[in-house]
Amino acid sequence: MKTVTVEGQLRSEFGKKASRQLRSQELVPGVIYGGATEIHFATSVKAFKTLVYTAEFQIAEVKVGENSYKCILKDLQFDKVTDELIHVDLLELVAGKAVVANLPLKFVGQAPGVKAGGRFVPKMNTIKVKVQPEFLTENVEVSIDTLELNENIRVEDIKVENMEIMNSPRIPVASIVMTRQLKQEEAAAAKEAKGKK
Repeated sequence: MKTVTVEGQLRSEFGKKASRQLRSQELVPGVIYGGATEIHFATSVKAFKTLVYTAEFQIAEVKVGENSYKCILKDLQFDKVTDELIHVDLLELVAGKAVVANLPLKFVGQAPGVKAGGRFVPKMNTIKVKVQPEFLTENVEVSIDTLELNENIRVEDIKVENMEIMNSPRIPVASIVMTRQLKQEEAAAAKEAKGKK
């Protein structure tokens, strides 16, 4: 799995004034929680770019002082006006301590419904899982090999190992819908069949 290294510096001052001062220096305040202690740090906006502006699931290795922390991105805050990143929450990965993460879905295979002229429509991009850190994966693969026209794949159809899916089992993940052309062809065929009677 891809790991992004982030160099940070420990923060000693907290509160709005301290945060504003950091932002004026183009630094983003962040916090790492979930481990033995909370670590408050700051780093440049650039350092977070590869972690924040991607659909990929990545692990962040945050180096603060002498220590290094393996983390996953938990929450982001953006300025309502400028849309700039203003705060980052990271969850430390601790061996033996399960974490809840949103993993991207990767659809694999060839759907028979698409071959029949239908259109593949993904309904979800990520899935929420509870997992031990050592079993974290870049994505969750979903096979669409049996997906026929006008059928859905639901959360309950996703097969995973060493993790628990937290989403409701009946939620559709993807479907094959009939294209307009196919609908028109079917309507024309039905009309023709009626005319032959």
